[in-house]
Amino acid sequence: MEVPPEQSGEEVKPEKPRVPEKKNIPEGAKGTTKTAVNSGASVSARKKVEPRNGSDSGSSTKRSGSIGGSVSAVRRNSTGGLLQKPSISDGRKKTSAESAARAKSSASSVTEPVRRSLPELRRSSITSARAGLADKPVAASPVGPGSRTSAATGASKVEVAKKPLSKPSLSTSAFSSSRRIGSSVVDSSGGGGSARKTVSKVSSPSSSSLRSPTVSSGLRTGSLSSSTSKDRSSTTMSGRRKVATPDSRDSRFIVLPQIEIKANDDVRLDLRGHRVRSLNASGLNLSSNLEFVYLRDNLLSTLEGVEVLTRVKVLDLSFNDFKGPGFEPLENCKVLQQLYLAGNQITSLASLPQLPNLEASFKNPFLSVAQNKLKSLAMASQPRLQVLAASKNKISTLKGFPYLPVLEHLRVEENPILKMPHLEAASILLVGPTLKRYNDRDLSREEIAIAKRYPAHSALCIRDGWEFSRPEHAAESTFHFLVEKWKDHIPPGFFLKEASIDKPLEEDVCRCHFTIINDGAVSADPPLVLKYQWFCGDITLSNFLPIPDATSEIYLPKHDDIGKVLKVECTPILGEIEYPPIFAISSRVSPGSGIPKVVNLEVHGELVEGSIIRGCAKVAWCGGTPGKGVASWLRRKWNSSPVVIVGAEDEEYQLTIDDVDSSLVFMYTPVTEEGAKGEPQYKYTDFVRAAPPSVSNVRIVGDAVEGNTIKGVGDYFGGREGPSKFEWLRKNRDVGDLLLVSAGTSEYTLAKEDVGCCLAFVYIPINFEGQEGKSLSVMSPVVKQAPPKVSNVKIIGDLRENSKITATGVVTGGTEGSSRVQWYKTCSSTLDENSLEALSTSKIAKAFRIPLGAVGYYIVAKFTPMTPDGDAGEPAFVISDRAVETLPPSLNFLSIMGDYCESGILTASYGYVGGHEGKSIYDWYIHEVEGDFGSLIPGVSGLLQYRITKEAIGKFISFQCTPVRDDGVVGDLRICMGQERVRPDHLPKTEWERLSTVQQTSSDGTQSEIMGANTASYVPSIDDIGFFLSVSCEPVRSDWARGPMVISEQIGPIIPGAPTCHSLEFLGSMIEGQRLNFNAVYSGGERGECTHEWFRVKDNGAREKISSFDFLDLTLDDVGTCIELIYMPVRKDGVKGSPKSIVSDLISPADPKGMELVIPECSEDREITPLRKYFGGHEGVGEYIWYQTKNKLEGSAVLDIPNASDVVICGTELTYKPSLEDIGAYLALYWVPTRADNKCGEPLIAICSTPVSPASPIVSNVHVKELSSGIYSGEGEYFGGYEGESLFSWYRENNEGIIELINGANSKTYEVTDSDYNCRLLFGYTPIRSDSVVGELRLSDPTDIVLPGKAVEGDILTAVEVIPNTESQQHVWSKYKKDIRYQCILNPHIPICHYSLCPICGRVLNWIAINFIGLVSWVSRGISSYVELFCTSEVGDSFTYEPLPNQTSCSYRVRLEDIGRRLKCECVVTDVFGRSGEVVYIETTPVLPGLGVVKSALCSATNEAKRRASLVAEHNADFTTPRPYSHGSNSNSPTVAPRFPFL
Repeated sequence: MEVPPEQSGEEVKPEKPRVPEKKNIPEGAKGTTKTAVNSGASVSARKKVEPRNGSDSGSSTKRSGSIGGSVSAVRRNSTGGLLQKPSISDGRKKTSAESAARAKSSASSVTEPVRRSLPELRRSSITSARAGLADKPVAASPVGPGSRTSAATGASKVEVAKKPLSKPSLSTSAFSSSRRIGSSVVDSSGGGGSARKTVSKVSSPSSSSLRSPTVSSGLRTGSLSSSTSKDRSSTTMSGRRKVATPDSRDSRFIVLPQIEIKANDDVRLDLRGHRVRSLNASGLNLSSNLEFVYLRDNLLSTLEGVEVLTRVKVLDLSFNDFKGPGFEPLENCKVLQQLYLAGNQITSLASLPQLPNLEASFKNPFLSVAQNKLKSLAMASQPRLQVLAASKNKISTLKGFPYLPVLEHLRVEENPILKMPHLEAASILLVGPTLKRYNDRDLSREEIAIAKRYPAHSALCIRDGWEFSRPEHAAESTFHFLVEKWKDHIPPGFFLKEASIDKPLEEDVCRCHFTIINDGAVSADPPLVLKYQWFCGDITLSNFLPIPDATSEIYLPKHDDIGKVLKVECTPILGEIEYPPIFAISSRVSPGSGIPKVVNLEVHGELVEGSIIRGCAKVAWCGGTPGKGVASWLRRKWNSSPVVIVGAEDEEYQLTIDDVDSSLVFMYTPVTEEGAKGEPQYKYTDFVRAAPPSVSNVRIVGDAVEGNTIKGVGDYFGGREGPSKFEWLRKNRDVGDLLLVSAGTSEYTLAKEDVGCCLAFVYIPINFEGQEGKSLSVMSPVVKQAPPKVSNVKIIGDLRENSKITATGVVTGGTEGSSRVQWYKTCSSTLDENSLEALSTSKIAKAFRIPLGAVGYYIVAKFTPMTPDGDAGEPAFVISDRAVETLPPSLNFLSIMGDYCESGILTASYGYVGGHEGKSIYDWYIHEVEGDFGSLIPGVSGLLQYRITKEAIGKFISFQCTPVRDDGVVGDLRICMGQERVRPDHLPKTEWERLSTVQQTSSDGTQSEIMGANTASYVPSIDDIGFFLSVSCEPVRSDWARGPMVISEQIGPIIPGAPTCHSLEFLGSMIEGQRLNFNAVYSGGERGECTHEWFRVKDNGAREKISSFDFLDLTLDDVGTCIELIYMPVRKDGVKGSPKSIVSDLISPADPKGMELVIPECSEDREITPLRKYFGGHEGVGEYIWYQTKNKLEGSAVLDIPNASDVVICGTELTYKPSLEDIGAYLALYWVPTRADNKCGEPLIAICSTPVSPASPIVSNVHVKELSSGIYSGEGEYFGGYEGESLFSWYRENNEGIIELINGANSKTYEVTDSDYNCRLLFGYTPIRSDSVVGELRLSDPTDIVLPGKAVEGDILTAVEVIPNTESQQHVWSKYKKDIRYQCILNPHIPICHYSLCPICGRVLNWIAINFIGLVSWVSRGISSYVELFCTSEVGDSFTYEPLPNQTSCSYRVRLEDIGRRLKCECVVTDVFGRSGEVVYIETTPVLPGLGVVKSALCSATNEAKRRASLVAEHNADFTTPRPYSHGSNSNSPTVAPRFPFL
């Protein structure tokens, strides 16, 4: 069949009819026959019927009456006109000369092709077409095997088809149009005689095999034989003129099928032009065996009856009276492959069913609906349709456009919708990437680019009736269109803000974004829930299939999804109401980058000590082969940086006690099998909890022998161990119960009571928080008795003269018997048994009084343990820690003995200690009263006895002794007072005394004596209230004779007095920090609730109430003020007395003192403010000294830190910011608290509990520095402890802004490779601390675009063309550039610059450069002064060049023999019209030997030339010049030829 004009952009040769070969047919005749047939398929050709003769005519007449009876239908041509006999006057006469000449020319052209130029063909075709079309209508029907055609026509067409074009870039459409018009002229103007003669010559040898089928021939013969009447012809023609005029049926837009001549009559039916009105007409004989049915040029208006054609493949219904709808019967034509409906009155294709077998068994699966009255192309999907011809209709909308997934050619010429801007882009969106031609031409690159700027869902919106708009407004416009469409899909009170999908990449996270916002008019309860479902479909946005289990907000596209489109349906659910879904469509799924990414990182497991947790990473492999990632675990204490856990490199990790109260970090780096590493990701866990306290493996360590110390141990588990409890119990051997013998310690020393018994050790685990776990116990073996042994022998007592000391020791080995102790003295402080001098014999008594002879010696005790049965153990010696000291002279006792009466003798005695006594001093004194100083009794000094004289009667006697040592040292005086007064010897008593008592009488008459009231006066107390008082008096004589007792009258009852505070005084010191109490003496009945108030009295007399407590703690606010206390006495019955107040002195400040000093956790570069508490008045400016020490000091070493040798002073302010040098060291602060009056207190020193920790590793000021040509260095400022093995990486950013990792570039320096040219470089710096803590990756700013440098041996130089960024130049370049030719030339010299002329406008082209591994740039200049300044006198061909053979590509590898020479690359650009621009070239500098440096550089030129080269300007005139140019065969007026595309 014919290749229709609506086919794709590639030129397709017409299909040749399969004709049986005949050996006797000359080669030239064969070509003529084929060409004739092809011309019939491409261009309308009139058919002439020869007179009936032979068997053909006979066979034809047999079936002529099968349709229409005696009246045969008038045969019409393919354009709707009637076939007429050419009149002699009008046809043959006018063209007789031409026919003869053309026949002669045709005969000669069979053997000798005539070459004609394309303009000549065009001119002859247009002229002939105008003449032929004005004369008669042209038939578009293909020529059958039995048709007769002019040989000249065939020859002419063979020449046009076979002649090679001088310009290979001529458009196919122009050629096709000229070919069609030319062929029509030849056929229409050729005479019948010449046609019969020519065909007869060719086909006579094979007439039997090429004859037409019987049915078709008979119908044609019958109809045409009856059409010789002019009147009937004209009448028939006038009735069909409206539909079938040549003007209304343009052969450019209407394609008609070629008759399948190979098929036999059983499968083919040809009833063209037989005025058939119904497919159910009698005699039509439609059968299910028919495969090729041609019903063109009839009067059919309905398809009723077509259901029979179940095997039909080609159905031609063109030029009938179909109006539609009513195409449903075609649904039975399941194998239909080509359908022609052109030239009808069809208004709608909505009823056209899906034709699933428009497949490639035919060269062009085809549907023609041209020249109808269609307003849209809405129809069922046609899954295999490749060509759709819908020209010359009334299509004004794309709404309802069908899904045509394999359509290659779409024709919609001469439709109102052509007024829509960017209709071609809309067609590309609706059809998809299979569309290759549009309106009989290749797709415009500009429209393809515009189509790519529309959102992915644009095609769906167009089909739903969206008004196509400009691409920059499409995103917003389509969104508003969908929002309006979905207004019933969104719950009331909500509005849709966003519906989109991220750009999908293979096995990478693709997230959908549906944002539905509450406008505030409705309640947010219940919440809006969104349900998702992902679909995958082809790029035509059809056949979307749900993806199983893809019901979340994200989806990872699979490898099979590459090139497809994703769709997400989002269903809003509000409460129990589920609304219709809304959707979003993605762009096409792109292949992954191969660099894996971690999508989700989770840690599973219970965060309890001892549990096993597992890190689970969900990885998007992005096209790479899944491999084993790198896992590691880090531990992070509170408020500190994570630290790597050594050995924890698996995905599973068992929590230990070190992890308690820490957060774990699971770090995972995905790695593919190809070795590509992704970015590491981290997952922090919550803090690990301690397990409940427990203990296992409890056991007793040590021998169970009396005297040994055994220890109970166990394996504790459950966080940090706190004050676990330990108990030791002795098992009674008789009754078996357990007796607690020790608690609180895990050690126990076996005593003699334990011998023969078993001990039980109980371990009660308790964690640091006090939680108690289940106890566990263990039993010891029976305790054995040990031999007597003494240990821990000590000498207890004061090592002084005459002091009593005791030897003690712990005897083990049964019950201690009569152990013996012997005492020795020695001059040496070291024990030496040979130098011992015995002080006593071995005695059982362990006490010993130090004799005077041991003064100045060391005391040694020999302890020999003994058992009751007399067994002696090994003796143990112990020596005193110092020598025996002598005492100062003193008296250990002093007494007076004798009768204290006149003439009695008193004897004094005393005990002297303190060395050897010298002449001690004795004196006797007499005292009037006990306690006075007394007076010396003369004459008795130095005597120990005294005879009492008369003068001492009634007085006291005392004895005073002052001890004196023999060396003259005097001790302390001691006095002994006599016990009673000296009595007279037998003297009678003559004095009287009165004994009086006060008695208390209650209301019931009961009397009681008031104890202590035995003086002449008595003050009633509170106890006397309500009682009566009386006094009794008993007289006593001095000789103790007593008289009768006298009792006074009772007075009373005693009533309470007024409540009175007799005295009020402060108790306590008036110093800050002290507590003040008070003492109040109350009287006035039973005390009630007395009140008191404390006031602060300031310097100006202002009083401020402080409190009403019983005491007052003086604070800093009280310093410098006075405290006033007001006391209000109150009796129990509520009667108040007069208040009493007291005012203190000024409150003094306390001595300055630091109460607390704590250094918090120290971290690098974080300022430390110590936690301190000052006391002692107003604080002044204290002294602060910060020390740094590598070792943590303990105890007294901290207090002596100013004198330590290994500390460094690092600060003298209150606050301190640790630096890098402080990391790992301990910081100590020396603080001298100072009061405001500069009084200093005792210094305080504190040291931090942990060493200074480093800060988190970070890096700043990351930048790239160019060290030399093509060598870059990445730099950054590291901070955060000591730097470890930080990671360096390099990235490449292309012109689209996509950043990719450069594999293998992991050092600070980087050498540019070929892949880096025309890109920017970025340096990545991942800081890693020396303890393997990883910081955050920082990227530098991108560098300038990496441009090429010098040519170097071994490098590959590449020329890349880049055009100016103006819209007009971009358009001209993309539309008219055809190819670029390169030539590499060797030249030992290099010119400075060169210029050429524009091949169209003649203006100067100043080349900037052709950059090797860079860019080719031409700039059009229109200013002559630029040329003069840019060029130099050296311009010219003063150098020689050597072409490099076979080097005609844009790339060239520099060779060894090129070193020292220069390379020159010439570039020639050719457009689609065959025009070539002038040569533009670029030279390199001399080639250098290979040194491994970057290989790129711009052309060497002067500075002025480089400055000029940076100016990129356009033509200062438009890019088009008016000149006559015809583009396409249908243009009748000159257009503007496009200018040559500039680089």
